[in-house]
Amino acid sequence: MKVIHRLPKHLKVNIQRMNLTEIFEKDLVCAFLQRLMMLDYRARYIPVQQKSSDMNNSHSVQVSDSALPDDDDLDALFTTNVDIDQSKENHVHPMDVQMAAFHCSDSFLKQKMITKLSQCQYALPLLVPDPLTSNLECPLWTFRRVIKTWKISTVKENATTVTMKSMPIYKGQTPMVSFFRLGSMSLSKSQLMNALINDRHDTFFHRNCKGSTKSRHLMDGVAEIAWYYPAGKPNDFFTDCIAFCNLHGDSLANVKQREILTEMSSVIVVLVPTLDKSQESTAVIYMLYKSSKPLIILIADNECSAVQMKPQKYKLGLKERSQTDVSEELKKIIKSLLSGPHTSFRLETMADVSVVKVDENQKICQNGKSAAMKIIELIEGMNVAKIKDKFLPCQGQLWSNWCKINKELHHLKGHIEKEKAQKTHQLMKLREKQCKASNSKLMKLFTHSLQSLPPKEREYFLTWTQILIVALSTDDLSSILQNYDETWSEVLVLKKKHDKSYKLKHKQTELELLSKKLQSATFGLEHIFREMGQIYEAHKTLNKLSLSRHPDWTKYPELAADLMISGHPMELMDGDAGHVPLIWISSLLKEVIKKLGDQRVFVLSVLGVQSSGKSTMLNAMFGLQFAVSAGRCTKGAYMQLVKLSEEIKDNYKFDYILVVDTEGLRALELAGNATLHHDNELATFVVGLGNMTLINIFGENPAEMQDVLQIVVQALMRMKKVELSPSCVFVHQNVTDITAAEKNMDGKRRLQEKLDKMTQLAAKEEVCDVECFSDVIAFDVQKDVKYFAQLWEGSPPMAPPNPGYSESVQELKSIILSKAKQSTGITLSHFNNKIQDLWNALMNEHFVFSFKNTQEIAVYRKLEVQYGHWTWALRSEMLNIENQLYPRIEKGQLDKVELSYLNKEMSETYEEVTKSMSDYFEDDKDKELLVQWRGQFENKIKEFHEELVRGVKRKLDEVIQQNNARKMLDKKKTEFENYLLQKSKELAHQLKCIDDEEELKAQFNDVWSHWVKELTSDTKPIENINLEKDQIAVLQELGVEWGLIDESKRSKRYKNLSEHGDYSDYTTIKKSIGGVIECVRMTFDSHKDQELIRSFINEVEQKCLAIKSKPVATRGYRSTYLQELAKNVKQKVTEFESGKKFTFKKEFTVDLSLYVFDRAEVWLLNSHKIYRDNNDALTYLDNKKNEYYNIFRSFCKGSSSAVVFGEIMCEKLKVSAVEAVCNKTGVDIAGQMMCNFPAFSENRLNLEKHVLTSLAEKEEFNRFTTYIRNPRAQVEAFIKEEVKKYMFTTQKVKKNVEEISRVISQALFEATEKFQHIKGNIEMWVEEFSRKLKPKLILDTVSCQNFSDINNFDFLKEEIEKGLKRITTEMSELPLEKVNDCRMKPDQILIDQLCNCCWERCPFCAAVCTNTLKDHRPEKHSVPFHRPNGVNGFRVRGTDDLVIDFCTTLVASDGNFQPNESDCIVPFKQYPTAGEPYASWSITADNSKLAFWKWFVCRFQKELEEYYDKKFQGRGEIPHQWKTLSKKDAIESLKENYIK
Repeated sequence: MKVIHRLPKHLKVNIQRMNLTEIFEKDLVCAFLQRLMMLDYRARYIPVQQKSSDMNNSHSVQVSDSALPDDDDLDALFTTNVDIDQSKENHVHPMDVQMAAFHCSDSFLKQKMITKLSQCQYALPLLVPDPLTSNLECPLWTFRRVIKTWKISTVKENATTVTMKSMPIYKGQTPMVSFFRLGSMSLSKSQLMNALINDRHDTFFHRNCKGSTKSRHLMDGVAEIAWYYPAGKPNDFFTDCIAFCNLHGDSLANVKQREILTEMSSVIVVLVPTLDKSQESTAVIYMLYKSSKPLIILIADNECSAVQMKPQKYKLGLKERSQTDVSEELKKIIKSLLSGPHTSFRLETMADVSVVKVDENQKICQNGKSAAMKIIELIEGMNVAKIKDKFLPCQGQLWSNWCKINKELHHLKGHIEKEKAQKTHQLMKLREKQCKASNSKLMKLFTHSLQSLPPKEREYFLTWTQILIVALSTDDLSSILQNYDETWSEVLVLKKKHDKSYKLKHKQTELELLSKKLQSATFGLEHIFREMGQIYEAHKTLNKLSLSRHPDWTKYPELAADLMISGHPMELMDGDAGHVPLIWISSLLKEVIKKLGDQRVFVLSVLGVQSSGKSTMLNAMFGLQFAVSAGRCTKGAYMQLVKLSEEIKDNYKFDYILVVDTEGLRALELAGNATLHHDNELATFVVGLGNMTLINIFGENPAEMQDVLQIVVQALMRMKKVELSPSCVFVHQNVTDITAAEKNMDGKRRLQEKLDKMTQLAAKEEVCDVECFSDVIAFDVQKDVKYFAQLWEGSPPMAPPNPGYSESVQELKSIILSKAKQSTGITLSHFNNKIQDLWNALMNEHFVFSFKNTQEIAVYRKLEVQYGHWTWALRSEMLNIENQLYPRIEKGQLDKVELSYLNKEMSETYEEVTKSMSDYFEDDKDKELLVQWRGQFENKIKEFHEELVRGVKRKLDEVIQQNNARKMLDKKKTEFENYLLQKSKELAHQLKCIDDEEELKAQFNDVWSHWVKELTSDTKPIENINLEKDQIAVLQELGVEWGLIDESKRSKRYKNLSEHGDYSDYTTIKKSIGGVIECVRMTFDSHKDQELIRSFINEVEQKCLAIKSKPVATRGYRSTYLQELAKNVKQKVTEFESGKKFTFKKEFTVDLSLYVFDRAEVWLLNSHKIYRDNNDALTYLDNKKNEYYNIFRSFCKGSSSAVVFGEIMCEKLKVSAVEAVCNKTGVDIAGQMMCNFPAFSENRLNLEKHVLTSLAEKEEFNRFTTYIRNPRAQVEAFIKEEVKKYMFTTQKVKKNVEEISRVISQALFEATEKFQHIKGNIEMWVEEFSRKLKPKLILDTVSCQNFSDINNFDFLKEEIEKGLKRITTEMSELPLEKVNDCRMKPDQILIDQLCNCCWERCPFCAAVCTNTLKDHRPEKHSVPFHRPNGVNGFRVRGTDDLVIDFCTTLVASDGNFQPNESDCIVPFKQYPTAGEPYASWSITADNSKLAFWKWFVCRFQKELEEYYDKKFQGRGEIPHQWKTLSKKDAIESLKENYIK
């Protein structure tokens, strides 16, 4: 027999709907199970399609083929002709299908089947013969999840009292009425029983039911049981719950079953064809008649009414009597019999019957039960509230207090940081208490069982635990629910009367108390899982890994992940505390990702009014396990994974549906002032989480609908504003007449109107310019609204589910999956981030301003890293091109560079980068998120490439201009060289007899000055410049006293003018007295004035640095440039003072002028040096002196022309090779650091993290002040320092030296080889040699005039090779500082690459934006490392107290601020409404420790107070908790706040 197992790993979803007319026999069991799981009681009535039948003639009948004459056709009519096929039953009996599915299922699927059959109000198998051995089995396990609720009405003193009972049915102690059939008869026993239990529904299948056949194979001998549940109404058949047992088949043949049931029953009803002593049944009837059991005999061939033969013994005729009459008489008799003393029946007593095998006795089931019983034994007999207090202490008052304080963190007032520190401390203390309390025996037992039991036993353990816990709490729950129901009814009556008396308030208070009591009395597995979560959160928060009193807590997320994967719902939001345990949920989902991979899921969330059937709908749709019983509705939000089946998963872009079910909106247990806020919170949370949200509306009450719609529309509007795009489907449940199309159309029209109206209301709340619902979300009222019939077909508790309901569920499921086909869903990691983001934003009330999309930020940060790689690829290639062109231009071999040429040279790299970029956007796993930035980054790369090309062209054009400017000198160079060479030769010839080196040098020095004088007699030398003298002269010309200039120069206070902490000494306030302005020392009202002056200084500096556009390098320095700077400064100061309440002293103008001069000084000196080097003949000759001395010395030693020329060539090669090696090494070092150095290899945020880490490690206050005042300067200093350190670890110089040496050797060989075969002179050889060196090396022009006698090129090659060895050795030993002296400085290359980003500063704390792109619109400015405003000098208005508040705390507080010193007051929570610069910043509330700047304030408190001349006191007092932070904590906090 094939066993159908419960889906072992996941719940699965399939949308293949079984066509009602096309079910083949092989599909019967699957079709039955599918419909049963959807609560479709028609699962029993599935018509079977015969494979051989004509599809278009499904009702065809057989035709007689007897060839009889017309006269004999009447004979044929009255003849049973063997030639005509007798009617054959051609389908399986429906109950055989049910029993076949039952026999072939594992125990968990059996349990689920029985639970669903019970919900469909069908009878359940109580005794089942094994089809192979005929042994009897009682499937007691399958009844364990069946929970029923009913109402008992009792009349006392003319007053009717209704009592509600709710319990697992296996615990129910009820009378049982058993029905036996003795012998064969035409009447249906099952049909008669149905009339007793539910006259509108076939609880027991009978012969007249649709699909019934004569033959059945698996039902004979099966005893089925069903219960009658009263509703507490006058028309109840019976006043209490009664069990009815039906033994199928002839009881004479099923002796064991009959005897067992006889023993167990309270009343026995026997059906016999006739009451005759000769019948086989007589002995059985005799025995029953003599027993003490009440007996009712129903006789098929007797017409008599009910007759009592003796006490508790009745007989009743059935012949020619209507079923109604018989059932009414039976009801009266049974009522009468049960009104007296009678035995009771409990399902669990079946386990005591020796001949019956009970399914629960399997070892695996018993192991699970015994593990569960250990837990139950701990808590048995205890009050549920006390159980939770004693064994689950972490989730009670401790967790509730934690949530309360955590929410208060977002409503801080007064001394905000101090209050925040206190509350944070309180939170840690509560976590410590949770840790201490987390060692309960119950949790030890539970988690040990989860860890140690094999998967199957673990499943039994969990199910048993849930079953037994529910059994413990049902009695308490029933009475509380009844009281709650009665009190709620009274409140409604009083409200309808508009009664505002004390009585109403008293009843509402009573209701509140009952709500809390109900909360305490509710206990289930979810509370144990919640405790696991809280234990984990407490220990994780305190990082108690080794010292933990609960060493297994680290395993909890993995245990929960296993359960979630296997289909268990997991709590997402704690409904009791109204909070999401973020640490627990995050770790749980990470474990799920570890086990499944980062799967894509389609998130389906459900929202609606309490008790509107959301959970029931989901359970029917996907076979889920959300709690649905009255009073135990979903509390909070739960999530459950549903895997797509293999058959359909290829049609979708995700692997799972993740269903989020929520507690109802306007839940009664949360009634009160917090209700609306809670509803908005929950709605925004689940709408934001879902790819699609089902909005469940119950009934047709427009007022109720309006409340829900306003909440939902507001939630959707918020999603739109933060650029999340959920979709929604409206489910209108419990609609009476859903068949009328006109009514549906009218309903949809009204819904559309309501939605539009709610949109307008919500738009006012959210300050959003929308008019109708379709402006908020893509919505089609025709397709996105689904009408559902009511769930029950009649009145509970005896009503079965409405088949129309299950059809609607199936249609809705198809709609959902059809829409889901268009979605890619989201990854589990994205879902995890989304939970964190949405909840953190909700905590801050102003959701739109507080929402931070962590997933988007993470993806954007990764994109920034890629952007860095792409731009570096372009920059490094451009540097290589520049390195090839620059020396050619410098040496006069190239006098023009076209943009088209540069673009052509760059084209290959640019194409590679654009392809790489395209591949990244199209293939990355986050491509759906990346698409929003694709256009922006493609444009940025294009702009970067264009600017790079233009920048290099400008640089090369400048070199060409310098070359053109020095043409006069270049013309003389050849003349100088020839002259000097000739003179050196002549002098050497005269002095060749001298061997002493010192004397030779003295002789050379004597004549050198004469040669230079002779060569430069007609040339005026270019003098060095004296900038200090010019600066003083310029300022004095503008009327500045010498004393002011001298004082400033000596004190050097101007040097760091932009980094001063306080500018009040530079200012005087304007005070008008009778038209006269009196100047007094200025007292600033706010830090804003200080920042204005600092910004002004930086602005003047930037504008005055336009001096760099002056042609100093090509035309030389002029003192007029300084005059222009000084005049600009004076003019800017005058303009700035206009309209201000203060004026500057003269000292400020002097210091600002000197500050600007100082910033321009280095550039002026360097530019003038370039001009002098390029244009001054004396300088040129002075640089050549050593070279010609060496030539002279060689000639003195008698060296040949080839040897001397070899030395000259080696000298020129050395100059070019050193330049090439240094420039190449500079680019290589920069490239190596960009790839491998952690600080430079990612994005701007990563660089910022390393800069701050470096500052902390060095602990130098001056560096910090530079960073605070001029962050870019400090970042550049950091880059320079790191490059300097890195250069001592690199081998790049050696590698490049070897490469250049190879190039020279190869060029020597090839040039010499060429002239071995053809004739050539020295000029031709030099030309060929130079050509072979290109493009790696560009040789300066070599004059061959005095060396025309050289023709032995092999000898020349050998001489150069000798020199090359020396050059190679010298270059290998080059100090690395030499690289920093070259044109391609690695630190400057990296500064150009890394600092070409955004430098905007936070309007509150002046922290710098960390976006990698310079202009990153429409992305807002952001930085994770905000700081206390006092770090930047802010003080409390009207005091000298430095501000310690973080802006990330302020934006979550209830405080206000005045933007830009205006009178307008803006709440911090709505800071973007203050306009620019606030609106262009994203500052999200952050509850992370942000320890870095807290540590800094404590470490440098004294220095900061001296720097700003203010104190950390009063409202700026530093919380003592900050002082416990170490430098290590500070550095670690940077890592925590860094999102890769």
